[in-house]
Amino acid sequence: MTSSATTKAPSTLDTYRQVIAVTGRLLPVVSFLGRLPVAVIQFGSVLLVTRTSGSLATGGTVACALALGQVAMGPCVGRLADRRGQRPVVLAFALLNAAAIAVYTLGALYGLPTPLLAALGVLAGATVPGVGPLARARGVALVRRAEAGHGAGERVVNAVLSLESTMDELSFVLGPALIGLASVVAHPAYAFGAAALLVAVCGTGFALHPTAAAVPRAAAGARPRARSERAPMPRQVRLVRVGLVLLGVLLGGCGAGITALTQELGHEDQAGLVYAAMGVMSAAVGLATAAVPERFTLPARWRVATAAAALLSLPLTVTHTMPLLYGVVTVFGALFAPNLITGFGLTERAVPRERLAEGMSAAASAFVGGQAVTLAVAGRLAEAHGPATAFAVGSAAAALAFLVALRVRAPQGATRAVAAP
Repeated sequence: MTSSATTKAPSTLDTYRQVIAVTGRLLPVVSFLGRLPVAVIQFGSVLLVTRTSGSLATGGTVACALALGQVAMGPCVGRLADRRGQRPVVLAFALLNAAAIAVYTLGALYGLPTPLLAALGVLAGATVPGVGPLARARGVALVRRAEAGHGAGERVVNAVLSLESTMDELSFVLGPALIGLASVVAHPAYAFGAAALLVAVCGTGFALHPTAAAVPRAAAGARPRARSERAPMPRQVRLVRVGLVLLGVLLGGCGAGITALTQELGHEDQAGLVYAAMGVMSAAVGLATAAVPERFTLPARWRVATAAAALLSLPLTVTHTMPLLYGVVTVFGALFAPNLITGFGLTERAVPRERLAEGMSAAASAFVGGQAVTLAVAGRLAEAHGPATAFAVGSAAAALAFLVALRVRAPQGATRAVAAP
């Protein structure tokens, strides 16, 4: 037992060292800070608008509008990056997003009518530069290129996806924590100001990093094909997106339930901290996922992860105290990163190489879309029928995600090299 444990840990660390050797040390830092504003505005919109309007339902509606803007434009941003390169696309969207977040925050503070505020939310979501999915595409492209010359295997690709999902989870730890801290000390709007500054500075840094040229793009002068002329994504990709939508519903139901329950218990300022507790466990487990042996296939991992999420979300429906809420969400949080890592892994192996950024962006948008719609619907259900109803919506979605996972098969011809630019 002891020798097995001692040989497994160094191999995992060595795998992460390989990833950092390929990407460089600066890229993970700027990509992490560049995606942090997304977590702030997604979760913080509910708290900001609820604080300024006095209505959880209004907060959920506006947060839904913001997320739907991101969902609608996310694949388009990825498609543009595939055609034009990541550098000009991310640079333009990062600066636009910083301005949109600032205007949206001012609109909430000045109490604009809900329809107008929702429109500003759509703008803030639609201009998100997509640093997270584009960083996944960039990291995978770098590793695939190294694979052609140095024999890097699927284990290193899995480590890239594990590292990226861990950074996502850490951003969704620090984002809600930043919102929670700002809410306790002063006002959630201060966190939105920090988000606007971060996306302008670190989004620009991510765009200008030399590795932006690593992702292959359409040949110069090639005429972009119309939607009807493009080959459809493989069936496996579409199935995975359905599963990611349902996992987004699970997270959205949990987010609405947490907000409603902390409000009901008189601790509404702790909602961000509860969410952060869930993310800490998810990030830790996500980082450890790189140690999972390759013989445990991606479809099998997803079936186990979705089934466990459905079971571990059930105790939330009967949680009625703050200590119990912290304990339950911490245990339950262990399932989010494995689900997302597996979903993105299945996507990466099935999409055509020249549409990698689009595929990753669409997968991220599927997850965010499920979360967005649920935040609006579950927020109203929680207001009318209590937090347990919102948690129950999430549990039901996790059960459906398991049924979808049963139909997913391992993509054929997954190991493909990326030509050097």
